[in-house]
Amino acid sequence: MRYSPLAQVNRENVSRLKVAWVFHTGDVSDGSHDRQRSGLETTPILVDGTLYLTTAFNRVIALDPATGQQRWAYDPHIELTLPYGDGLINRGVATWFDPQCRTGEPCRRRIYESTQDARLLSLDATTGKPCADFGDSGQVILRNVPGYLAGWYHMTSPPAVIDDIATSPVTDAAGRSLERNTGAANAWSIMATDPQRDLILVPTGSASPDYYGGLRPGDNKWANSVVALRAKTGELAWGFQLVHHDLWDYDTAAPPLLASIRHGGADVPVVIQGNKSGFLYVLNRDTGEPVFPVEERRVPASDIPGEVTSPTQPFPTAPPALAPQKLTEGDAWGPHARRPRDVPEMDSRSPQRGRLYPTEPSGHARLSGQFRWHDLERLRV
Repeated sequence: MRYSPLAQVNRENVSRLKVAWVFHTGDVSDGSHDRQRSGLETTPILVDGTLYLTTAFNRVIALDPATGQQRWAYDPHIELTLPYGDGLINRGVATWFDPQCRTGEPCRRRIYESTQDARLLSLDATTGKPCADFGDSGQVILRNVPGYLAGWYHMTSPPAVIDDIATSPVTDAAGRSLERNTGAANAWSIMATDPQRDLILVPTGSASPDYYGGLRPGDNKWANSVVALRAKTGELAWGFQLVHHDLWDYDTAAPPLLASIRHGGADVPVVIQGNKSGFLYVLNRDTGEPVFPVEERRVPASDIPGEVTSPTQPFPTAPPALAPQKLTEGDAWGPHARRPRDVPEMDSRSPQRGRLYPTEPSGHARLSGQFRWHDLERLRV
């Protein structure tokens, strides 16, 4: 899915590459005028000689890939002052070819976008006009669907299209665990599809609250997982959890990679899934079983009152981790950075070593905006 055999650009000439053209979307927010800050996170797609991308304001733009000239643009007019959880961003579009349409008919090739205000749009790839036969005049409002839980949610990643079904990832949502009401454990990243097996491969995020697990006991399945769903029915085919009872916001942020590897003398269809821990898990695409062994290893327990950590975490024995599995003080603050004044020195003789007592109104201390100080010890596994 990510490999290209093109060889025109190589080691000998890559240093001589020059900019061919630049296109400015103009959709930029610095956080003023009651708007959130914006970011350009789109990944353009090239289909049938046209480059399609999205802007921070959810506009869809079609460009001539040779010149960068705009062919059309569509504006869904999202409300730019709403409190979208990730700011004003969008990561791109998906496409589908309708084999029932004849040449020249509208919407033979369609472009799909998920918007920040929870709409799924279908546009004609040639003109950018909404496809009238899709939902209500070219859009489906995803808050008006069966099973929707009351609350706010929005989309930032592109939809996934399999056969004639389009599905959209959810960035933030109200949810219910088996024990208590919590949030997240959602599918905010990019999904993969396997039409041959009728599978949608869904990477899921962490349950919330992210850094405190006292309100959500248990392993929190299927958070921090890769989940395979039957595309035609939505039924669970299999799931594999990468982190039990996450306390570090270790989302499954990367898209599942579908590949075939030679293993045990046979070609095995696999899903290669990584997450923020730096591990790669290689799973059989039909069953979700690890192709390479995964060990449940004991890990340190939390010393936070009311927080019961998982006694073990899954460690793949191969391939090796992509990141060091020990976090030092220098890793946290940087080799030349100065420790904030309210953070104590690490003292190996103290039973409370490295513990930063809560200083925020929420009752949770923070480390560099991400980790609590005692997570340095928690991550030494």
